[in-house]
Amino acid sequence: MVFSSVIATLLGMASAAGVVYQLAAARQLRRFMTASRPSALAHPPVSVLKPLCGDEPGLADNLRSTFRQDYPALQVVCGVAERGDPALHIAEGVAAQLPAADLTTVVDGRRHGCNLKVGNLLNMLPHARHDLLVIADSDVHASAGYLDDVAAPFADPAVGLVTCLYVGRPAPGLWSRLGAMGINHGFLPSALVARALGRKDGCFGATMALKRDTLEEVGGFDLLRDTLADDWALGAAVRRSGRQIALAARPVDLVIHEPDLKSLVAHEVRWGRTIAAIDRPSYLASVITQPVALALLTVAVGGSAWLALAVAAALGRLWVVRSEERTLDLPQAPLSLVGAREALSFVVFVIACCGRSVLWRGKRFRIRRDGTLEQLRGISA
Repeated sequence: MVFSSVIATLLGMASAAGVVYQLAAARQLRRFMTASRPSALAHPPVSVLKPLCGDEPGLADNLRSTFRQDYPALQVVCGVAERGDPALHIAEGVAAQLPAADLTTVVDGRRHGCNLKVGNLLNMLPHARHDLLVIADSDVHASAGYLDDVAAPFADPAVGLVTCLYVGRPAPGLWSRLGAMGINHGFLPSALVARALGRKDGCFGATMALKRDTLEEVGGFDLLRDTLADDWALGAAVRRSGRQIALAARPVDLVIHEPDLKSLVAHEVRWGRTIAAIDRPSYLASVITQPVALALLTVAVGGSAWLALAVAAALGRLWVVRSEERTLDLPQAPLSLVGAREALSFVVFVIACCGRSVLWRGKRFRIRRDGTLEQLRGISA
């Protein structure tokens, strides 16, 4: 009885701290989104590297948004492994509709390690003409001023890499909406809190920009060929060189497409296990970001005396979600979806804590303790 009372008290304190954390996260998001955007003092020529694979939902619009940037010198390099990849034909079709588009396509099936995206980048890099390289995922939809936001921080000579946070914009469907909510009410605010607390090591793969000589100095893409968290590893290499990682003034939009629950869970577990491989203590501590789950566990252990805490945690979390929706100009999610997202987040957290294998593009890998990948066969997650 005494033991359960102590456990309930500890869980209750963690839940209360989680509510405070969520309120702080909503405040940081509002401050970030309302801050003024610095003007780019220079517009160095840019090569945007777009590794592609398959006909992803919204791909044509995403590519079009990059080609239409109001930027003086812009080359877009799209790379695929096979000539028959539909992404190649989509990219060429979009460029053909835009006479000013400067598109270079690379078809190269050579593999350079377990990370196929990095292998694609290694094949694409020799075709990039400009010294400022912007690595952008295929699901990024660039808003006006995207490249200006990326270029502006390089006015500071201490900056070695610029990265962008992102907002999830779901494709039609329940699972895509849940996936986008995980980004908008989990990843994005938490990344801003971490930065406000002094952690300047965040590097996010949706968009990463750095100069060619910086990339060469830190070891190039070769350094990342067997690493799942290639974005984090590239940022860590830049920081080891004595340079800083800067955050672009605005997030980019990311098109989220999750066809079913299995795909969504596999995707999010891969993210969770990737983060845990990089910094397991911090990942375990991130349970505090889930005050509702912690409050319900408190009730399960300590009984009905803790019901008021559960109600307060649920109401506090709902207020935070609604605040973040307003800040990001998102449609209001129904209560059932908010509840489902909270439950899913906790389930994913527990699963991610209990293993090291991930499913990625139809192949299963184990994440080694150094963050590199080992391909597996016949081993479940």
